[in-house]
Parts: sequence; structure tokens; C-alpha cells
Amino acid sequence: MNRRRRITPGRILGILRYVPLVLWVVFWAFALGWILLASFSTTREIFSNQILGSGLHIENYINSWKNNNVGHYFINSIAITGLSCTLIILISAPASYVIAKKTFLGRHMVLNSFVVGMSIPQVMLIIPIYSWFVRANLVGHLVTLVILYTTLNVPYTVFFLTSFFATVPGSFAESALIDGCTEGKAMWKIMMPMASPGIITVTIFNFMNIWNEYFIALIFANGNDKIRTLSMGLQNMITAMTYTGDWAGLFASIMIIFTPTFILYLFLSEKIVAGITGGGVKG
Repeated sequence: MNRRRRITPGRILGILRYVPLVLWVVFWAFALGWILLASFSTTREIFSNQILGSGLHIENYINSWKNNNVGHYFINSIAITGLSCTLIILISAPASYVIAKKTFLGRHMVLNSFVVGMSIPQVMLIIPIYSWFVRANLVGHLVTLVILYTTLNVPYTVFFLTSFFATVPGSFAESALIDGCTEGKAMWKIMMPMASPGIITVTIFNFMNIWNEYFIALIFANGNDKIRTLSMGLQNMITAMTYTGDWAGLFASIMIIFTPTFILYLFLSEKIVAGITGGGVKG
């Protein structure tokens, strides 16, 4: 016969420590589920607590995409986020590889400078950067947001990838150099693929950060509807709710904004875990 497990104070504490996590998951699952159902309902059904009472209203998404310019804002966000994430990796990956694998004068000082860059609040940089960009006539352009998002996210990306490259064995690159491969090819064709879990992880973090960013876009893209991002468009729709009252369309817009990051994490969650845990292991 199987003996019953004894209930000890340690076992009770081990169970209780999961209670906050379970409550947090239940809360967010309920909130997201309610928003999803509300996005397929009508505004009257939302306020009368009869969600989906008249069936699915897919037209909420169609009207939001067309009438609220969500489609235009979506394309802007995709372009800005895609270009920024690509430039961040092109700049940060080689820098991280050199800092992690090469020995040169001032190596630790360079790495510490990126750490200092991470510690500076972005709010402190907005006023001087805005004055510079006004003089350069760059305010209100799409390229402005790409430049800002790239430069402001490089310090964290370099710091993250440096710790990850430190765990990647350098013997593979050394063997390639002995066989006649150039330093650049050894880095891009051998070391970069081996560091792909870390690169994918930090790219997803940067994607979510830039995709949902609002403050910088408000300062540097305000007044130009052609380059407004989804976060700015959503804020405009929330303001317009005072006059239109289309809450169903608002929830549909929220789901459109939320879906790309959710799908990205859903398909690449294993890469994210591998990237985070890999960067914490010392080889």
C-alpha cells in the first residue's frame, strides 16, 4: 500500500508560494478573455452585461481597421519596429561579440559605459534630444523614431548579448580562422548562429518594447498623422470615445495591437527560455 504523504509545514509553504502566481494568471486570463469577447460584441451588450448576446460581430474589426485608421497605424508600427529591431541587432551583435571574446584596452570601461547608458532614464534625455532634432528638422519623420528606438535600446541589447556570447565556446571561431576563414565570416556564419537563442530573445523583448512605446512617439511624431503608431492611434481612439461611444471598436483595436506580440511569444517561447537561461550559464 502506498503511504500517504505527510503534510508538513514545509510542504504547505511550498504550495502557498504558488498562490500569488495562480491568482495573477487567473486575473489576466479573465481580463484578456473579457476583452476578447467584448471585441466581438456590441457596445450596448457590453454595458448591459450581455456579451455575445446577438452573436459574433466581426465587423468591429473591419470597421476598426478601416474607419479608425488602425490599418495605417499598424503598417507604421510594423515598419518602425522592424527597422529598429534589425538595426539594433546589426549594431549590438558585433559589439557584444567583440566585448565578450576579444581582449583590448578599455574593454571593461566600454562594457560599463553601456551599463551606465541603461541606467539613465529616457525622460532625462528627451528635452536635449528634442532640441537637437528640431535644429536638424527631424521632428515628425518616420526615420526619427527609428533612430531613437535604435539608439535607446542598444545599451540593453549589448549588455544582454555580451553575457550570452561569453557562454558560447570560442573554439569554433578559432578553428574556422585556422582553416582560413576571415574574422568577419567566422563571426557572422559561426558565432551568430550559435548565439541565435539570445539574439531571438532580446529581439522579442525589443519588439514588445518598441511596439507598445507611446511617450517618445507622442513627442517626436505628434502632429503628423502619416507616421502615427498604434499606441498613439489607440490613445486617440480612447479620447474619441467621449464623442463616438464605440467601445466595441476600441476593444477590437486593442486585440489587433495585442495579437502580434502574443503570436510572437507563442511560437518563440522556447527560444526565449533558452536565451534567458543560456545567458546565465557560465561555460
